Amino acid sequence: MKFVDEAFIDIAAGDGGNGCASFRHEKYKEFGGPDGGDGGRGGHVWAIADTNLNTLVDYRYTRRFEAKRGQHGMGSDMFGAAGDDITLKMPVGTIITDAETGETLFELLVPGEKILIAKGGEGGYGNLRFKSSINRAPRQKTLGHPGDRRSVKLELKVLADVGLLGMPNAGKSTFIAAVSNARPKIADYPFTTLHPNLGVVRVGPEQSFVVADVPGLIEGAAEGAGLGHQFLRHLQRTRLLLHVIDMAPFDDEVDPVAQAKAIVGELKKYDAELYAKPRWLVLNKLDMVPADEREARVKDMVKRLRWKGPVHQISALTREGCEQLIREIYQHVHQVQVEELPPEPEQDPRFIELPDEDAPQTESQPAPARRRPVRRKKPAAE
Repeated sequence: MKFVDEAFIDIAAGDGGNGCASFRHEKYKEFGGPDGGDGGRGGHVWAIADTNLNTLVDYRYTRRFEAKRGQHGMGSDMFGAAGDDITLKMPVGTIITDAETGETLFELLVPGEKILIAKGGEGGYGNLRFKSSINRAPRQKTLGHPGDRRSVKLELKVLADVGLLGMPNAGKSTFIAAVSNARPKIADYPFTTLHPNLGVVRVGPEQSFVVADVPGLIEGAAEGAGLGHQFLRHLQRTRLLLHVIDMAPFDDEVDPVAQAKAIVGELKKYDAELYAKPRWLVLNKLDMVPADEREARVKDMVKRLRWKGPVHQISALTREGCEQLIREIYQHVHQVQVEELPPEPEQDPRFIELPDEDAPQTESQPAPARRRPVRRKKPAAE
């Protein structure tokens, strides 16, 4: 399935039905009075967060969604039926913004969350509504109200706890395939990843986190170079960034430290909040570096980067160092999740029930067993 994270659609809620102006016509009733009913409500347009979807491809080709209008009112006090609602299923993490003003209207962040994005118009009043003691035969009625109509932009930001950041061919796809259930395309050439990949990492029973792998960044990404700038939005909701660096590049003239500095600069240009997120340094492809040169090369890279944060040395191909890394990631993510929880409200001391000091302290005794009733035999008839 093609990954689509942006779409523009037009939505239109149903118009309300018109009210009816009618009078009763029955035999032997010369002045039956008004009996025109109200029009029905127009259909609403709802959006629901569906965990089974991970792309907006359904809205790339179908761009207009319109709910049905309400039924008109009729005579004999018959009100019109409401128009049918329509529900649009969208991936979790979808942001709905106004296409004209750019204002953010709604965000679908909770699985199964259902929100009203376009309200149907109210139905018009029939002449029965205008009957009064001084107006016994009203002829006025009202038309139905129009439903909401708007053009919206759908933007998907994947909900992941950890995001992978790095140059093309740094081994990000190999890492996410080694530690999670994701199976991205892996090849020996750059720009293999063309769209974000999500993977769930299982650390233990009921212990897991989600990793997002986006296409690699290159210098000038903030100005539109390469593919990574199109998907940097998917890292904005992460709690931790892993900066993956290739310790053994194919080209000897390539300097991994200079590339890492360039990526950090592009990240700062794109979004200051994304740049300020916690970031760990992950030195990959350790298996391609001789054992006697590893320590010296790691110290040189850390010194040149002036890095003061956590540093992890791994080999995504052989899984060396991956187990320890994912456990430390889970501890960090779990700690952040606990800190994000709202504080519990303090209990009012006026409603705290205190023990009664004057009550005698008696040990609880088991309740006596119930005795079964004894049935008496009826005397035999003489």
